[in-house]
Amino acid sequence: AGKGGKSKRGKSKGSRKKTKKPVSEVDILSPAAMLNAYYISHNAAACLEFRGFSWPDSPKKKGK
Repeated sequence: AGKGGKSKRGKSKGSRKKTKKPVSEVDILSPAAMLNAYYISHNAAACLEFRGFSWPDSPKKKGK
């Protein structure tokens, strides 16, 4: 059994700056987006809610 239970961790050399990628505008009506909406949405209202167009004053879903 080894004494001195210090765990060895990799030391980082300096701080690395994360470069943010520029956010590109996504077309929600593209064929790939429409195919995705077809498989994840149950109806038109659900499709709009997934795309960020929810009903005003609607109750929010609680996370699991």
